[in-house]
Amino acid sequence: MGWKMIYLARRNPALAPEQFPQAWREHSALGAGCTNVRDKVLSVTQCSRVLEGAPLPGAATDYDGVNLLVLRDLQAASDIWNDAETLAIMRPDEPRVFSTYVRDFTLVCEEQVVRNQPRSGTCVVGFLRRRDGLAEAEWRLRLMQSVPSAWMVSGPFAKAQRVVLNAVCRPPPPGYEFDAIGEWWFDSADDARAAFGPQDLRSQLPASLATIADLPRSVFMFTRVTHSRP
Repeated sequence: MGWKMIYLARRNPALAPEQFPQAWREHSALGAGCTNVRDKVLSVTQCSRVLEGAPLPGAATDYDGVNLLVLRDLQAASDIWNDAETLAIMRPDEPRVFSTYVRDFTLVCEEQVVRNQPRSGTCVVGFLRRRDGLAEAEWRLRLMQSVPSAWMVSGPFAKAQRVVLNAVCRPPPPGYEFDAIGEWWFDSADDARAAFGPQDLRSQLPASLATIADLPRSVFMFTRVTHSRP
């Protein structure tokens, strides 16, 4: 188990989709120069939407990237927003890169690694909402009952090299009311395309997950790693 901040980003509309990864890397370089960011954020993995080749049916195109930040501890998720150096250096740069401020699209999660293989270069990320009428406690119970078996051996998801479940553990910002975030890592974009085929990826979710998730309001991203540290 570990703690993460995960954000689902839209780019500043002034940037072309192809320009976003470089602008995002430049923003990350500012963070690397901040003492508290270096101390509290153990790793950064920027995953930009795959733009080359065939799309993955069912994957969103109205977002541009997912950032996976591994935290030293849960307290870091609060401290980082109040750090004077970070506010002075990083926050003024955020509107240059993103559609709004990072805090407005960031979720705090508890991580569970389901299949522990090395991270590869391509990730399908699922931002999952629970069905209306399903209490949070019931959602968590049924979700955990489906882990790890359904997440690892069901359909195309069985072909993922690394699988991670992130349970959202703090109130999300408005518009990002997700309850869990899944990571399915593939060796390449072509491997992910081959695994899912021409069908909408949402139709291929494990039944134990599909019956409790609100799939029309969930968001799936087809991404590749465009920057990471260390």
